[in-house]
Amino acid sequence: MWIYTWQEIVWMTVAAIALDWFIGDPKWPTHPVILIGRWIRWVEDRLHPRELATPAAPVDRHPKWLRMKGVLLTFSTITLSFTVVLVLVHFANDIHPWLGYAVSTWLISTTVAIKGLKDAAYLVYNPLRKGHLADARKYTGYIVGRDTDALHEEELTRAVVETVAENIVDAVIAPLFYALIGGAPLAMLYRASNTLDSMVGYRNDRYRHFGTASARWDDALNWIPARITGILLILVALAKPGLSAPRAAAAIRRFAHLHPSPNSGIPESAVAGALGIELGGLNVYGGAASERARLGWPLRPRTQRDIVNAVSMLYGVSYVVMGGLLCIALILY
Repeated sequence: MWIYTWQEIVWMTVAAIALDWFIGDPKWPTHPVILIGRWIRWVEDRLHPRELATPAAPVDRHPKWLRMKGVLLTFSTITLSFTVVLVLVHFANDIHPWLGYAVSTWLISTTVAIKGLKDAAYLVYNPLRKGHLADARKYTGYIVGRDTDALHEEELTRAVVETVAENIVDAVIAPLFYALIGGAPLAMLYRASNTLDSMVGYRNDRYRHFGTASARWDDALNWIPARITGILLILVALAKPGLSAPRAAAAIRRFAHLHPSPNSGIPESAVAGALGIELGGLNVYGGAASERARLGWPLRPRTQRDIVNAVSMLYGVSYVVMGGLLCIALILY
């Protein structure tokens, strides 16, 4: 049985960040996150089928049983993800240590989505910049669950900035945090947990009970990374001209707890405070209006430029993390 030293894990994590910066997340059919998503859907279809119950094939919709089935889905997904990656890395390392490093680095990089977040944000920003609202609404619909058909520029901007801010935790800090603790296997366990939450962790009629375990598990895993992200965003705001670090810190204290998520309110409040805009407000889901907590102070109207600034803060956080890890790696060398 092999065990990587923490110095080795730090260097692999540094390499994974660089790999994501320059290459990003190719949408290969064999990409681990795509495979995890297929597993989740396969298990869901068997534990919680969408078909109506019939006398020949009854479907138990009792909340207690749905929650138990949700626990089974969550446990099987994270266990399988962790175990498969552990075996892959172990096998690669047995062939040659450098192959083990390469496989681990690539697997960690697939749990991070810095470039992917930027690309998704700019997919909306570029049409907005050209005045093509229809395209901007279409691409915004790819990254948020709310109805986008009637959104104007300010609301499209809000949707993208909220998504970028929230995913600084989910797609950057949390996977890196778990990679540093347990290498590629633990990073993939986190990515599987986050994928579960994004697929079944909703409070609608279908997933209210079945998705409870996935949502709460994801909240637990994100608790520490979300608070680390808040600190990093304040540091980035301190270093970048035009942003306000004191306002970012004040916004976290004043607004973060108002968000329905115990974690997402921290990065969203920090970004809103740093930029001097208000996030949150009225969203429409499937035609039904939902008022979300308002975060930050509306010191000025939101503009499409706020998308660029949010992406800049995303990259700023990754630069701080990269710099810190390089310092640690050189000290341990």
